[in-house]
Amino acid sequence: MKPSDMRHVYGPVLSRRLGRSLGIDLVPFKVCTYDCIYCQLGRTTDLTLERKAYVTAENIMAELAPILTAAHRPDYISLAGSGEPTLNSAIGEVIRRIKQQTEIPVAVLTNGALLWMAEVQQALLAADLVLPSLDAGDDGLFQKINRPHQALSFERMVDGLAAFTRRFAGAVWLEVLLLKGMTGTAAEVEKIATHVNRINPARVQLNTVCRPPAETMASPLSSGQLHALGALFAVPVDIVSYDDTATVTVSTAGNVREADILAMLERRPCTADDVARGLGIHVNEALKHLAALVTAGRLATKTNEGRNFYTTTEEHER
Repeated sequence: MKPSDMRHVYGPVLSRRLGRSLGIDLVPFKVCTYDCIYCQLGRTTDLTLERKAYVTAENIMAELAPILTAAHRPDYISLAGSGEPTLNSAIGEVIRRIKQQTEIPVAVLTNGALLWMAEVQQALLAADLVLPSLDAGDDGLFQKINRPHQALSFERMVDGLAAFTRRFAGAVWLEVLLLKGMTGTAAEVEKIATHVNRINPARVQLNTVCRPPAETMASPLSSGQLHALGALFAVPVDIVSYDDTATVTVSTAGNVREADILAMLERRPCTADDVARGLGIHVNEALKHLAALVTAGRLATKTNEGRNFYTTTEEHER
């Protein structure tokens, strides 16, 4: 299969939570149940609760099969990408077919908004790891931060997180993303922690804004603030942050394809270090390719919190 034919499988990318993660995109760009103010992909263009087979398991496996034979094994195969993956009604079949083909663990990165649905719970049971989100402790901040579809309620969402965690045999790592001036206080985190106690995930992964957000009002906390607020949770807490000392096995420069870089950046903005680590190349090699793509008008750059991020230009987005 040619690189240009790879529409749904991308990476591996360097994930701060999952190491080298081979991504699978199950829905079109920005089809989601939320329109989060902190989203690194910008505003949601299709705010929906309608589940349908946006892409079939057959199409996914056709792209994935040749990658599974590659020498560099990813740490996870991740159902994530540029929208909410549980909106794809074929997600359960995709997970089952991946598990039939490889022992690489399957992770599902979801906002958790649909976990109250029995069919969504059933679809995710074959996964190894599920990473849902909880970004607020009450409905007011849920509406302000996540801007959910009008048919979604905070209570039903939290109930769904708790019900799925009780039923799921694998691990649930609950991401809690905190924002300065909104949820980044002890009082608000204590509200969230009360819900976390009922959900009972294996871990909480405490996060903040790291890439350019959809709205400028979404401001990050410092690492020190995250560590202090992490002490308010009763379950184990990971502080999710960039680790500039992380290393990966570096492959030869000849393996790099511009299509791989573009596929990665279509899903999320990345620094040169992100690209280098995700593709297993030296950062200087990544910078050479990125500079060429900027010159060609296929990439643009944005600065956020002193970090330079590369993004696809509008005319080259999907």
